[in-house]
Amino acid sequence: MGLREDLERFREIGDQRRPDLSEFIREGDLSGSSDDTVRIPVKLVDLPSFEYDRRETGGVGQGDGGTPQPGQPVDVPGDPGDADGDEEGEDGEPGEEGGEHGYYEMDPEEFARELDEELGLNLEPKGKRVVEEVEGDFTELTRAGPNSTLDFEQLFKRGLKRKLATDFDKSYVREACRVAGADARDVFEFCRAENVLVSLAWIREAFADLEDEGTSLDEYDDFDDFAARVERDPIAARIRRDGLREVPFRREDERYRQPEVIEKKQKNVVVVNIRDVSGSMRQTKRELVERTFTPLDWYLTGKYDEAEFRYVAHDADAWEVERGEFFGIRSGGGTRISSAYELAAEILEEYPWSEWNRYVFAAGDSENSSNDTVENVVPLMRDLPANLHAYVETQPGGNTINATHAEEVETELADRDNVVVARVSGPEDVPEAIRTILSTEGTED
Repeated sequence: MGLREDLERFREIGDQRRPDLSEFIREGDLSGSSDDTVRIPVKLVDLPSFEYDRRETGGVGQGDGGTPQPGQPVDVPGDPGDADGDEEGEDGEPGEEGGEHGYYEMDPEEFARELDEELGLNLEPKGKRVVEEVEGDFTELTRAGPNSTLDFEQLFKRGLKRKLATDFDKSYVREACRVAGADARDVFEFCRAENVLVSLAWIREAFADLEDEGTSLDEYDDFDDFAARVERDPIAARIRRDGLREVPFRREDERYRQPEVIEKKQKNVVVVNIRDVSGSMRQTKRELVERTFTPLDWYLTGKYDEAEFRYVAHDADAWEVERGEFFGIRSGGGTRISSAYELAAEILEEYPWSEWNRYVFAAGDSENSSNDTVENVVPLMRDLPANLHAYVETQPGGNTINATHAEEVETELADRDNVVVARVSGPEDVPEAIRTILSTEGTED
């Protein structure tokens, strides 16, 4: 194996040191990323390279010292006895610096693609807001337009269709006029019964022509005798035999081609993140919320053309905050979750449902004031149009007696396909919670 193969192998090892996204979401440091870059820490791998032996004097056997004798120690750069050979600091104490780390950086689009593969997701964002109308192929037909766009094929087809529908075997009808005792009305009714589309006026003219020619009008005893002795000549056979000499075009047959108008829609999303900041939401619970919501934000940023995020904190009351304080804020008040949904409804008025995809993600420890969930939160969730309503319950030590919000939401909204509850008791539960949330988006319009 040559040097080039060695280098490639070392690079492969370096790539493999990046943790998979599930591991990163469970255990990694999420704080090093930004809105447009996800940074995943990786341990650096030093690639092999040639280095020159930098000595103040010549090489072994050269310089003032002369040739060393057998058993005589030789100084080597980097040896503990060589103060200039290590870079551990002024005192030369080993182990003072930690292992060197770098970062594998990916944009939110790559993050979303990899998370799709890793968690088996298949979220297809809907385009809602029309941002541009462009002209496509000339596939639309109108009754008016410039002559240059007249569709001659359509004109001919419509005229031909009329000819096939109205044309009849003239010799057949003239012959029917020779039934003994029949008048023009009798011949007309016979032809209509035989689905021969001839007018009464034409038959009268045929009678007149036959009389002028002196042709006998009693050739056939009755119409049964006529039908038995004379066969109709189908129009298709006559066209094949005689050719198509004329097609009866009309003005209403004209069709003009127009370009199809194609609407280009932008995929927009607004996410309202809601967090319980009451006294019961201690640090461990807050960290679980951050570990769940942050990858959700990255994922949706990567999936949509435009993504906006709004953050609502609440105890007994709700208020909007910036992302920077959303995960760390803590209040000493009680809990009334409906206050957050009331504020979320006001925020979403700025994002029309016809133009924006909407996600409402709430998190807390499932503790809520008495009857607030059933009487207030559930009706608000029913009335608020959204692609997805998700509630993330964070209870590291198991549910307390008052932690009933998640269960009540599941029970009351079991008929909705855009409502999901995920439970996170520790970091190991976060990837599955994210998968559950992102694979539950409903089809409500």
